Amino acid sequence: MSSSPSNSPTPFLELRDISKRYGSVLALSGVNLTVASGEVVALVGDNGAGKSTLVKAIAGTHRAEGTILIEGREVKLTNPHAAYAIGIATVYQDLALCENLDVVANLFLGRELARPPLFGYLKRLSVPEMERMASDTLKSLSVRLPSLRRPVALLSGGQRQAVAVAKALLWGSKLVTLDEPTAALGSEQTAQVLELIRRLADQGQAVLFISHNLQDVFAVADRICVLRLGTNAGTFERRTTTMDQVVAAMTGGLTMAVGQ
Repeated sequence: MSSSPSNSPTPFLELRDISKRYGSVLALSGVNLTVASGEVVALVGDNGAGKSTLVKAIAGTHRAEGTILIEGREVKLTNPHAAYAIGIATVYQDLALCENLDVVANLFLGRELARPPLFGYLKRLSVPEMERMASDTLKSLSVRLPSLRRPVALLSGGQRQAVAVAKALLWGSKLVTLDEPTAALGSEQTAQVLELIRRLADQGQAVLFISHNLQDVFAVADRICVLRLGTNAGTFERRTTTMDQVVAAMTGGLTMAVGQ
């Protein structure tokens, strides 16, 4: 497999020999993967290749066999809370946003900042501080929204993706996994989301980008990891790889990928 960038000898995430079985079905078999801080790694493969299963193992949703290391230290991702606690955030296709709530409320949902009560025991929400933190986080990603108080339901698809990513960044995530973030988006919104992914990496986050759209992958990824039938089919440096090589790895036409 290709190595991590030379400026990051220890990747933020390293998967070693990850396997997952559902009854008699072997969904993953001996999968290896690394993602360094400041790097965008694209995970690609046909339907049934094992992408979703691998993402769920990283997110702590599904337990898998094998070794998972965070910054060189072995960890057990037994549940989503364990993954989130060590800096792993997963943004699924449904985004998990409350459409009836505004941007600030979504960013702080379940983690609202509160001030001491004027009297009694009921605390008051620190609305100005939450608005400031929300604004600063979105600005750091160069994201412009019409209003922080606009309900998420009234935002575009690209803007909703930005809110979901900002929520992960706000709470200190070091690895952001994005599951098909450009699916069902128009060309302009897709370009905005791809720029957002690049900004995350430029700020030092490790980014795992799952997509079926190879044009999007080649637009933003540093490396491309191909899964086929639950196994590694190749890891490619995007700058020295053609789309045809990646397609061949996905379909079984390439038995040995660059760097393996």
